[in-house]
Amino acid sequence: MVNFFNHKVIPTLGLIITLIAVALASELFFYIGITIFTQQALGLVLGCSLAIVFISTPIKGKQKISLPLYDLICAVLGLLVGIYISYRYPVVSAEFYERREEAFWIGIIVVPLVIEALRRTAGLGLVLIVLVFLLYGFFADLVPGQLNGRSQSFFKLIAYLGTDLNALFGLPLIIITTIVLLFILFGQVLLKSGGSDWFTDLAMSLTGRSRGGSAKISIVASAMFGSISGSAVSNVASTGVLTIPLMRKGGYTAPSAGAFEAVASTGGQIMPPIMGAAAFLMAERLELSYNEVILAALVPALLFYYAIFIQADIEAIKRKIPAIPKEEIRPFISVIREGWYFFIPFIILIFSLFELNKRPETAAIWAIASSIILSFIFSYKGKKLNFQKVLECLINTGRAGVDILIIGAMAGLIIGVVEVTGLSFGLTFVLVQLGGQNVLLLLIVTALVSIVLGMGMPTTAIYLIVATLAAPPLVELGIEKIAADMFVLYFGLMSMITPPVAIAAFTAANLAKAKPMHTALLACKYGWPAFILPFIFVFSPALLLQGTTYEILLSTISTLFGVWACSVGINGFFRKNLNLFHKSIFVFAGVLLLMPFTDYSFNTFIIKFAGILLSITGIVISYIKK
Repeated sequence: MVNFFNHKVIPTLGLIITLIAVALASELFFYIGITIFTQQALGLVLGCSLAIVFISTPIKGKQKISLPLYDLICAVLGLLVGIYISYRYPVVSAEFYERREEAFWIGIIVVPLVIEALRRTAGLGLVLIVLVFLLYGFFADLVPGQLNGRSQSFFKLIAYLGTDLNALFGLPLIIITTIVLLFILFGQVLLKSGGSDWFTDLAMSLTGRSRGGSAKISIVASAMFGSISGSAVSNVASTGVLTIPLMRKGGYTAPSAGAFEAVASTGGQIMPPIMGAAAFLMAERLELSYNEVILAALVPALLFYYAIFIQADIEAIKRKIPAIPKEEIRPFISVIREGWYFFIPFIILIFSLFELNKRPETAAIWAIASSIILSFIFSYKGKKLNFQKVLECLINTGRAGVDILIIGAMAGLIIGVVEVTGLSFGLTFVLVQLGGQNVLLLLIVTALVSIVLGMGMPTTAIYLIVATLAAPPLVELGIEKIAADMFVLYFGLMSMITPPVAIAAFTAANLAKAKPMHTALLACKYGWPAFILPFIFVFSPALLLQGTTYEILLSTISTLFGVWACSVGINGFFRKNLNLFHKSIFVFAGVLLLMPFTDYSFNTFIIKFAGILLSITGIVISYIKK
């Protein structure tokens, strides 16, 4: 029975999810003359997702050896309610007040199913957050102080959450279905056609000949593939299988190898042009062009990877790790000649977005289509697409997207409660009051909240939740909208390497056969710029390319040298091991250079000049001692 569901039912449901996503993104229903609400398609997607969760994920952590009756009932109920919503949504939506009882019965079935599916896929932590918001929705008028809101009756709130387009079937689920799933499909196509192997070979040909080349290969490959994958964990699992053994063979310790892979994979989620699909969500949410978003993200992402490269190089010098032997590196020309066609889908994607101003989902469809066509014609290392593999890509996309879809539904529930109770105004007021005394304190609190909210979730889900709850108070205090959203995105992503959850670091530790907590702490050490850069670009938006050319260049150059000095001090090595005093010189110099340009006064330049002098002093001392 279990085999039947695992090999027949789940693949079919996964295929349906992906086909609906492709149909919505390509506007297929419009072209074939069928008029439907987007929410009708979302109802079917959610129903299939719920069925997959209850069939495949046990009520407790153990693997299923049989399908319990209660799970089968929940799976069937989830699928049926999804089909019912798909059929009845136009009527219920158009005549909501007359059909409120029907809306209530939809909500009383679908909301608990979503919460239980969330518990099984994402854990109890997120469920507790949802339950707190639901309780607030019922008792908002009893909450004292500024958080007092408009409470809703059980009947009204459940009816609203289960059917309204500002709640369960709102923007989070729409964006995940029409955009995020397509980029998961793009990643699956690249994986099946040898694209991930090509990324690794390309990275090896570019960086393998330098000292510590094995770690630098991991950094470059994870940056390229991570931007597409939309999940730091899946990035670790796909590229780490190749890069972690390569680093271990090169001479890096097991924890270091795992940490570099975890940090590089997490950084892929902030790397333009795709940013794990977060770029498109940010553009939609902030009502900005896609170009503005990725240009703003570019400098901080490059600075982040620059810092990781420095630390990989320092580790290589300390441990005397050589370059990869030439015979193991494929020539750059050979890699390009054999896999040149992998460039074309990305060129099509970027050209469609920048020059043709196409919607992200349209550009993604074109990129996927071109990738499939090219992979039918050409092969890389014997890997080539066929119809069977394309079908597998479609099925795997639907199955891989289920967790994100459930979290998107959860985000819709939270947004629904926030909207209907007026909590957004109260929460913003309270945090602004806190920040009114100290903006830095508010940023620190927001960073901690973002790390907690982001634990264990994919990139797009992290962004949707932290941007909804944590970004508005920052904007209220006058911080640029894009800086506020980037700030919470960075810290939400840092939950991937921050204990106690650190799911990307723990996954990498498992592949490296290292201690998970040691690997996570090392990942935090290597990824330290991601904890500092958001504070810098909030106070100095020039790093987000918000300012004059002079301001942008000054801020970027100062931060560049500051990152180098701090990396040297933190790792305690420049030409030889540094003592505590010598480390302190570099760290203090780096701090002065990293201080944001809140203005461009004479005093600010004095601080920067002092940082440069201290850096030169540290360098001179190292040369004298050597």
